[in-house]
Amino acid sequence: MSFMFEVRVEADFAAAHFLKNYNGKCENLHGHNYKVYAHAKGTQLDEGGMLLDFSILKNTLRQVCKGLDHTCLNDMEVFKQNPSAERIAFYIYSKITDLLPELKERDDGKAFLYAVDVFETEGSRARYCI
Repeated sequence: MSFMFEVRVEADFAAAHFLKNYNGKCENLHGHNYKVYAHAKGTQLDEGGMLLDFSILKNTLRQVCKGLDHTCLNDMEVFKQNPSAERIAFYIYSKITDLLPELKERDDGKAFLYAVDVFETEGSRARYCI
């Protein structure tokens, strides 16, 4: 039997956006106080008994969120003028794994980033996972 360990860190940012090709109030410019969770998992703990040092993942997540904070997300080319929560989650996942390539998916049991959750509100979440 193989045991799986998981760690989760969180960060937040405030940003404005609007949704194109959407028929409803979200097609108008509005803002959110986003909460973001980054999840890593693996089967191997290091010599210190940890899957991953929380501070490494937390500092990287905060760095990525800082680049989104107090912006109009529609102005960012990466979102192609349509920054849905799903696209934001994928963007954050991609930026973290660009900054920490050792967290890309792996099969050696060491920690890898497998999910990013983006909450627009307490009850509305989008997730990108592998």
